[in-house]
Amino acid sequence: MSSIAQFDRRLIAKYDVAGPRYTTYPTAADFNNAFPAQALDEELKARAGLATPLSLYVHVPFCESLCFYCGCSKIVTKNTHRADEYLRYLYREIDHYGALVGTDRPLQQLHWGGGTPTFLNGDQISALMTSLRKHFSFVSDSQGEFSIEIDPRRVDAEMIDHLRFVGFNRLSMGVQDFDADVQRAINRIQPYEMTASALEAGRNAGFKSINFDLIYGLPEQRVRTFKKTLKKVVELSPDRISLFNYAHMPSLIRSQRAIREDTLPGVDEKLDLFALSKDMFEGAGYVSIGLDHFAKPHDPLAHALRQGMLHRNFQGYTTGSELDMLGLGLTSISKVGGVYAQNHKTLEDYYSAIAANGSATTRGHRLSSDDVICAALISDLSCERAIHFFAFSRRFSIDFVNYFAREIAALADFVADGLVDLTSESLRVTGAGKMLLRNICMVFDSYRRVEQVQRFSKVL
Repeated sequence: MSSIAQFDRRLIAKYDVAGPRYTTYPTAADFNNAFPAQALDEELKARAGLATPLSLYVHVPFCESLCFYCGCSKIVTKNTHRADEYLRYLYREIDHYGALVGTDRPLQQLHWGGGTPTFLNGDQISALMTSLRKHFSFVSDSQGEFSIEIDPRRVDAEMIDHLRFVGFNRLSMGVQDFDADVQRAINRIQPYEMTASALEAGRNAGFKSINFDLIYGLPEQRVRTFKKTLKKVVELSPDRISLFNYAHMPSLIRSQRAIREDTLPGVDEKLDLFALSKDMFEGAGYVSIGLDHFAKPHDPLAHALRQGMLHRNFQGYTTGSELDMLGLGLTSISKVGGVYAQNHKTLEDYYSAIAANGSATTRGHRLSSDDVICAALISDLSCERAIHFFAFSRRFSIDFVNYFAREIAALADFVADGLVDLTSESLRVTGAGKMLLRNICMVFDSYRRVEQVQRFSKVL
């Protein structure tokens, strides 16, 4: 039986609090709204002579229909012409940053997210990829990871072939759950055959890796029915699986108000859903990556885990820990050197800023030396679930035990509850503690404040 399934249910009430997912540190909630708009430009100029590889994220915010659960930055419209104006401003942003970055730095990773990137038609996708290739030096197809999120309801085999032709080599598609009652409750009708067809088309087109997104904790979702979904996913055998905990925050996410709270599984059942998923995926040969990702043993994520090269950023677990990440488009977040910078969140503000400056930074954060240390620690915990004090101390020229004396003391309850193993040389998150990894990371988060908890989802 899974160690998670054996988790002491009495501890749930103790640790089921709101907390960050730690795709950044500090979290985006802690970014400074008075952050200088030119700070990202200055950081890029300062790093112009470096050979640090690049990762690009491109945000396409449009969706044709509303999925009630979704907390992503999106604009729901059936007017496909709205993308025309958006692309005009996005090209200007690409021009701006392309000139600052230059063509000497290799672009190793590209990800288009949304929204729904395949809201764009084939010609728009080609033109946008051409613009990116004009300004940035893509590594070869065999060396790079170039991914795009697709909606199986909005693509056919011809479009998937086109995506491979323009240079994408990885696909990610939302599945969430195959159960019809769940799909009706979240306003996302996507029959199994539709997903299977998109997967087959991706394989036929020669994509190197295909990811499924699943969510546990959705309305009408139960262990009995989700087990059927998991069996179908295992049979389809995607290369990667992202398994996310549904965060129900209707006070912050308006679309979630359409979901009746009495249809949601309780905390105990959510724990069972996660444990079942983990057991079935690992039983099928998938490697557990961090808390919520799974990959086949041959996948680069599994290789990165084995080699200690796993990294976590805005897109979840990735390979490429030393990359500068540049975010383009509405709400996108960049991480370049010691600077985080986030773009405007409304089209009007984004367009105005691009028209005036070529860039659209509205908030951000410059890392302090303590931020760098804490970010590394939280990343190591998230990726490897262990910290070796001597190696970490040597890496940052600190005495770990003294530097984090208060935090180590604060782990006492986690140790007593069997969630953390703590010795004079290391700390390690146990199998039972893995489910509460976010709680453990919060101990080392100097920005966390009681008044901020509603900005974040529940941990369980």
